[in-house]
Amino acid sequence: MADKIVATNRQARYSYTILESMEAGIALKGTEVKSLRGGKASLNDSFARAEGQELFLYNMHIAPYEFGNIANVESMRPRKLLLHRSQIKKLSSEAALKHLAIIPLKVYIKNGFVKVEIALAKGKKIYDKREAIKKRESDRELRRKMAI
Repeated sequence: MADKIVATNRQARYSYTILESMEAGIALKGTEVKSLRGGKASLNDSFARAEGQELFLYNMHIAPYEFGNIANVESMRPRKLLLHRSQIKKLSSEAALKHLAIIPLKVYIKNGFVKVEIALAKGKKIYDKREAIKKRESDRELRRKMAI
């Protein structure tokens, strides 16, 4: 069964160099899953942070379920990521020691469960971003010439 991708963080691959990624579960409440199945989520400006022995995802927007009731929860609340304790320790220690960010890359549904792909990432400098744009443009030109 193919995974259904709900939301991707396209800006992440432009702004960060991805060093390592892993899959995590996410603790959701009530109608959030129904809203996610409808594709009503955004990962723009979202990040994860370790607090104690838990990992939380901040600034992920899940739109309130339109057919929901008073049980709808706040759309921008922090959400707990479900990982093994050893994985959380590894992520938080590497992020702290090497000054890395923990960012979500995509949210998808796998076998009926909502999963988040998170990554340890290092922020790119402006000149790295410009270099990536030049490479992408040259690759596009090359493909265009090969197609002719």
